[in-house]
Amino acid sequence: MKFIEEVVVDEFLPTVRSMLAEDLRDRGFTQREVADALGISQSAVSKYAHGDVARHDRIVADERVRELVERVGEGLAAGEMTPVAALVEIEVLIRRLEEGDLLADLHEEAMPALADAEVEFSVHDPDSGLRERERVLSSVRRGLRTLTNASGFAGLIPNVGANVAECLDGARTIDDVAAVPGRLVDVKGQAMVPGEPEFGVSEHVATVLLAAREAGATARGAVNIRYDPDTVAALAESHPTVEFDPEAPTREAVADAVSEAGAADLRDAERSGDDADGTLVLYQTGAVGVEPIVYVLAPTAADAARVVRAIV
Repeated sequence: MKFIEEVVVDEFLPTVRSMLAEDLRDRGFTQREVADALGISQSAVSKYAHGDVARHDRIVADERVRELVERVGEGLAAGEMTPVAALVEIEVLIRRLEEGDLLADLHEEAMPALADAEVEFSVHDPDSGLRERERVLSSVRRGLRTLTNASGFAGLIPNVGANVAECLDGARTIDDVAAVPGRLVDVKGQAMVPGEPEFGVSEHVATVLLAAREAGATARGAVNIRYDPDTVAALAESHPTVEFDPEAPTREAVADAVSEAGAADLRDAERSGDDADGTLVLYQTGAVGVEPIVYVLAPTAADAARVVRAIV
């Protein structure tokens, strides 16, 4: 793990200080004056002067960096810029270069996993798409741990397999939904997880979740389990429960059911305080070639898993 601040400290600052030290020396500053202006020791200035500090070629070649060094050097030499003002100017450029620019590129090179992110992001943005995606994946992992550690959960896995899913806040397609590739299966009484959660690998559970959200549900997490009347009854004691048509296309059937019955049930539940967090249970009782399934929708995948664990 390498932070972008480490790139700044290890690559950017030594290069810029070295360039500034050289610029100020060229303007007639003594070694002590350079040290005072840059807030570093004279021995450090000596190292810069003798080329003992490596410079990063790409930072040296960046026109914005070169322009900054010249402007700051000129300002310090003319007495028109204080060290504080110089610091502010350098900080501003650092922040610019961290935003999908030179320093961001160097950060990705130092930590290749960042380059694999399929979304534009800023490492300092608390609302960045990357941060949200990582939080969703973490929630799915927590949900998986909750279920795989629950004795008896394997018995709730339907023949088609179970899945644990969670979508991004503004999800529109299955690519915005994280889940387990290949689904969970029952292997000799144990729930087996075939791989790490990924985005875009769930079709059916993701479709149910997205359809429910389109119809007004606020849940972002979902778990599907084997249908049983007793299971539905147990869930219905605490959560709004809605049946949908198994013979109609899933997206339309779920959206119609939630909009017609689910929205009213959710409002009633919120007014009564029974389920103010938006948890919703959807189910269908099966048809020819269609296995009956129950879907537990909750604010997050981890929340949905906890609801399921409570009935194991």
